[in-house]
Amino acid sequence: MDPKKPTAPWDRRLGAGEERKIFDHLPNHLYFVKNEKLQLISANRAFLDRCGYSEVEEIIGLTDRELFPLELAEKYRQDDLRVLESGQPLNGIIELFPNRIGDPEWFITDKIPLRDDHGAIIGLCGVVRSYERTRIELQPYLDLRGVVEYLKQHFAEPISMKDLASKLGISTRQLERRFRATFNTSPRQYTLKLRILKACELLAGTSMSVTEIALATGFYDHSAFSRRFRSTMNMTPADYRRRNSRYRRALKRPLQPEADSEDPRH
Repeated sequence: MDPKKPTAPWDRRLGAGEERKIFDHLPNHLYFVKNEKLQLISANRAFLDRCGYSEVEEIIGLTDRELFPLELAEKYRQDDLRVLESGQPLNGIIELFPNRIGDPEWFITDKIPLRDDHGAIIGLCGVVRSYERTRIELQPYLDLRGVVEYLKQHFAEPISMKDLASKLGISTRQLERRFRATFNTSPRQYTLKLRILKACELLAGTSMSVTEIALATGFYDHSAFSRRFRSTMNMTPADYRRRNSRYRRALKRPLQPEADSEDPRH
């Protein structure tokens, strides 16, 4: 094994259940792990709460039949078997799942197989989230989808906030407020970020001059572009191009011994 790759030693040092902690901080997401016998092995706090348990140790070894109504448990089991037998993920399952008071409610479930070091399937894990809550959370983004697509396609052109607002049938002030509430930035700042993102792509992937890139991404001149680029990326366009060029060259050449690595002063 390559001594520079820390995966195996790191995995052995990782405490049991550490990798699931992220799911304890994702609101409205239920996470679970089952072994090849479809017994629960792990779950996040939201899953435990939904099933009426306080500690993960209490659900280890239980099956869906011991937690949910029979008709729902059988549906979950059939989906689990499909994942285990096919070895393929099963995503976007829209199904009934008990809500906090035990009544069936529509949820979206994603399941993937889990394999051992030899590639054998030894279980599966899944994430369950409320369909209605997901729809509600996505709705602000969906409402502004037309505006965002317009900005993506026309970011290099002068953009009128008044014209954008009229596309939604709202005032400019309403557009600004809704856009900021959804994306945590204004339409103008979002457009500037799109311009800088495209500029990064052109600096890294083309031989266009900085002035040509400035004009191609909607800036008036080299100076205005460089100021905005530096404030966003904390480096000049030329510095970004040099760093990216070194990175691309490093990807193309074979790995060298550590003593032959690039001068650390750079």
